[in-house]
Amino acid sequence: MTVVVESIRPLLAVACPAICALLILLFYHPKLSTRVNLRESCTITAGVIQFLIVLSMVPIILEGQELRCHLLTICPGIVLSYKVDAFGLLFAFTSSCLWILVSLYSIGYMRALKEHAQTRYYFMFALAIFAAVSMAMSENLVTFYVFYETLTASTYWLVAHHEDEEAFFGGRKYLTYLLTSGWFLFTAIVITYVLTGTTDFVPNGILSLDSAAPWVLMILFAIFMMGLLKAAWIPFHSWLPTAMVAPAPVSALLHAVAVVKAGVFGFVRVVCYIYGIDLMSSLGLGLILASIAAFTMIVGSFLAIGQDNLKRRLAYSTISQLSYILFGVALLSPFGATGAMIHIPFHGFMKITLFLCAGAIIVVTGKTEISQMAGTGPPVSPAGQPR
Repeated sequence: MTVVVESIRPLLAVACPAICALLILLFYHPKLSTRVNLRESCTITAGVIQFLIVLSMVPIILEGQELRCHLLTICPGIVLSYKVDAFGLLFAFTSSCLWILVSLYSIGYMRALKEHAQTRYYFMFALAIFAAVSMAMSENLVTFYVFYETLTASTYWLVAHHEDEEAFFGGRKYLTYLLTSGWFLFTAIVITYVLTGTTDFVPNGILSLDSAAPWVLMILFAIFMMGLLKAAWIPFHSWLPTAMVAPAPVSALLHAVAVVKAGVFGFVRVVCYIYGIDLMSSLGLGLILASIAAFTMIVGSFLAIGQDNLKRRLAYSTISQLSYILFGVALLSPFGATGAMIHIPFHGFMKITLFLCAGAIIVVTGKTEISQMAGTGPPVSPAGQPR
């Protein structure tokens, strides 16, 4: 029996980026470089503090306990609250750790390219991390949904950061897909609440064959799938490569830290904590999800090979990799679910490294196409050693 302990630590963890965002606005001044240094120092400090708070929860979770922090009761069965379990902590750990890395990288990247609107950039970045960690620690679908949509809104200006025609097109497409998806997710949550009277994440699920007819539960799962388009499964994937008009640190945020990870995180929660493995198996939904994931894995990889733009190739690679996580969950086995959860941080660290390398190439050489990059590396002597 899991012991649930009331604690303020989840609230403190999500408060770090929220307070950081407010301080960034307070420190804003268009002409004072000292304010710029304060803004960036605040970002790094908040990232480190948040990571340490998340890290402090690890021993508690390893002891088999869960941490809970109640925020607000809207009505019976609908509450805003945080609860940290092992899976949520894994996502929170990944997001908080990678925020530090991306923040350090952003300082050199944004200054080297003399990017405009840097205060807005750091402000929106902090809000995005606030939303991502809040989703990781959500106790129920309602809390998850609030911050899922907060993440969409906060990342729009990061995608459209350059404010040119291509950036605004990418931003509009990003919002069109994800805000429409949000309505599907909202609908699925309402139906779930009507059927069960709750939206809590419970191991083995809150739905059952007694909740509704099988065809209703199958349609509900399809609505959930449409509501979780941040997972970028094919054919609803094209918003992700288009969003590569954003600066390289933003692409790293979208692919490694927050946005797409929110989509697959939501899938794991729905499969394991709303439906449950037994119900998924009895309805045959695991096979359907596995088929979609397998198709996306293969097609995404083929599309990646055909891309000349480096960031777009990495974007299609992400589309494929995300479906490895979906496929693991769709196996409906403990090992499959464990593998899926572990691949979230594995892919996060791998993909953030690739995008930061791509950003370094852009800053140093100005090249964005793979076909232009011959000779970009250090010259090699006849003996095969770098000169």
